[in-house]
Amino acid sequence: MLETFQSIFKVEELRKRILFTLGILIVYRIGGHIPTPGVDGTILSQALSSNSIFGLLDMFAGGAFAKATIFALGIMPYISASIMLQLLGAVVPFLQRLQREGEEGRRKITQYTRYLTVLIASLQAWGTAGFLTTINLNGVSAVHMDTMWFIPLTIITFTSGCIFIMWLGEQITERGIGNGISLIIFIGIIARFPEAVVEEVQMVWYGSRSFLLEVGIVAMMIGVIAAVIMITRAQRRIPVQYPRKVVGRKVFGGASTHLPLSVNSAGVIPIIFAQSIMFLPSTVAQLFPTTEWIQNLVAVGLAPGGFWYSIIYGLIIVFFGYFYTAIVFNPMEIANNMRKNGGYIPGIRPGKNTSQYIEKILTRITLPGAIFFASIAVLPWVLISKANVNFFFGGTGLLIVVGVALDTLQQIESHLLMRHYDGFMKKGKIRGRSM
Repeated sequence: MLETFQSIFKVEELRKRILFTLGILIVYRIGGHIPTPGVDGTILSQALSSNSIFGLLDMFAGGAFAKATIFALGIMPYISASIMLQLLGAVVPFLQRLQREGEEGRRKITQYTRYLTVLIASLQAWGTAGFLTTINLNGVSAVHMDTMWFIPLTIITFTSGCIFIMWLGEQITERGIGNGISLIIFIGIIARFPEAVVEEVQMVWYGSRSFLLEVGIVAMMIGVIAAVIMITRAQRRIPVQYPRKVVGRKVFGGASTHLPLSVNSAGVIPIIFAQSIMFLPSTVAQLFPTTEWIQNLVAVGLAPGGFWYSIIYGLIIVFFGYFYTAIVFNPMEIANNMRKNGGYIPGIRPGKNTSQYIEKILTRITLPGAIFFASIAVLPWVLISKANVNFFFGGTGLLIVVGVALDTLQQIESHLLMRHYDGFMKKGKIRGRSM
């Protein structure tokens, strides 16, 4: 392991990418501490401390929402825009044509995503600004500025902060290591780890929680992390045979290989997308701070850990597990490439039959993977409500942290292996032909 870390800094390109990524993440964390003019962060944090949905939103914003900093909206407006365009891409012919145009089409879709992000961020900033004006603690308002000036200033500040975060994420993806958007969410969750640990220790120290219960919670966390890693790395390997070709006196091909199908091809994207959708009711509620039935619906009916919240959240994770797998994995394209190179799956006819066979296997292994991650994301809310576990230790946070860490390590490992260095991980697998 130590030699592997040393190898990272021997590869100049990889070293530059890692240092660039760290620099961008530091800039993001600094921005998360710059306050928005006119807001008392202390009063706001105390007023929101008992609200579970805002506590979860604050986790995704890296603590910036509870302090109303310039990065209070986080990256969620960009994720919402991405979800909308990807869903529309499945039904709108114009977007479907752009998706088939290759790199040029992707650039246009990215540009439309940015425009839509500005619109969503502006609306969310407007709702958040109005919501902040309604918050007070013991008769002291969280906003110390005239509303006429505060709302437009806050809309500009929050929207600009969101766009800047989007730009930071794109820079990481292009010039750094890992997926920039996922890493920004990752570092926001990790940043709260020391505070979460201190709170857990204090609860045990002052008798709010028994030592045995704390040991059980830690053991469960370790077990969940191990299970997430195992499922994330698991593969279903389909055997592929390439026939031998004789050209003169030379023999080419004749190799037996396999097509690896991941149990979790979509990674943490379904979790992030699902959580972004679950934030939608609270965003709408911010636009109507004085409408009592809307506030009650969000605070009670759709509160994290509630029955309907858990059901809807779990179903959305399963849906996006299939949806995003269909985006990143095209069985027909794989079957055509295999046929062009003379490859075939033993016992399966090349072409359409191969595509159908791959799709059937992919459907079968995606379902248990999606249900597993939905369960991990939903069930820990029972601990949060029953055992008063810190938000950091919720299933959603754990899934994102572990998933993003594995994805980033895989990219680092790819750079190392290309230069003949040893990587970090060994791939898990599920052997066999059928499932």
